[in-house]
Amino acid sequence: MITYLILIGGLLGLFLGGDWLVKGASGLALRFGVAPMIVGLTVVGFGTSTPELLVSLNAALGGQPGIAIGNVIGSNIANMLLVLGTAAIIGPIVLKFADVKKDLFWMTGAVLILPYVFWSGEVGLVEGLVLFSALIVYLFLSLKGSRNELEDVDVPASLWLNIGLTLLGLAAVLAGAHYLVQSASIIARQFGVSEAMIGLSIVAIGTSLPELATTVMAAIRGQRDIALGNIVGSNIFNILAILGITAIVTPIPVDPRFLSVDTPVVIAITLLLLLLVYVVGRMNRLVGVGMLMAYAAYIGLTANL
Repeated sequence: MITYLILIGGLLGLFLGGDWLVKGASGLALRFGVAPMIVGLTVVGFGTSTPELLVSLNAALGGQPGIAIGNVIGSNIANMLLVLGTAAIIGPIVLKFADVKKDLFWMTGAVLILPYVFWSGEVGLVEGLVLFSALIVYLFLSLKGSRNELEDVDVPASLWLNIGLTLLGLAAVLAGAHYLVQSASIIARQFGVSEAMIGLSIVAIGTSLPELATTVMAAIRGQRDIALGNIVGSNIFNILAILGITAIVTPIPVDPRFLSVDTPVVIAITLLLLLLVYVVGRMNRLVGVGMLMAYAAYIGLTANL
């Protein structure tokens, strides 16, 4: 029972800490004259991906590579099926291909490079540098060509409040990542579930909670058209930043199932999403239900692999 309470506490730390970190860091950046566009693409982008980064780093350094890689792939799958599906059930989502086509192509390219990254059986320094270099190029091109402003982040006015939120958020995310990985590993051993599957399911959903909360709130407010952009950006960061930085810090052995099962699944879902956005341009409640059913089927069918 204590282990499960620690797991819940870790998830809560990631969720609240990520929110505090984004608000505090965004407030500090804006107070020191950083343009809102840059804040949106860097501080907020990295801030919402901090739970995934710290969980993967913690797992890789702790000798739990299945959780480290499963967290990245599982978060991408959860973002596309669980988060977008939930938003579509709340209300139809308008998918404007012209608005996100550049980022969609980057997301697709990042996913298509995974077989190369995993092929040797280890994501090492070279692969990490390739992914991180691609991230730098993506950020440069985005900053050069984007006019987007910072959205949906309530920035506190007080300097000390911003500093406090940043430090508190960072501490909460660090603690949450540590306890989530440790408790999830214990539960996996108790039930004979692989670390890879724990990373793909419980940990991935936990680290996707900020994206889920943001997207659901946007859907409730009627801002459903921004849901796709949030998910696409998060998926790009997951692969290029999270996997790249983790591999630079320490080599990550690759469970064979990632190359044979989960990578083809995430590639197929990404290509289907790209096709859906380009051809249909709209996601209704029926599609949302189908996405949730597909996610449940994926978890159920691959749980024992």
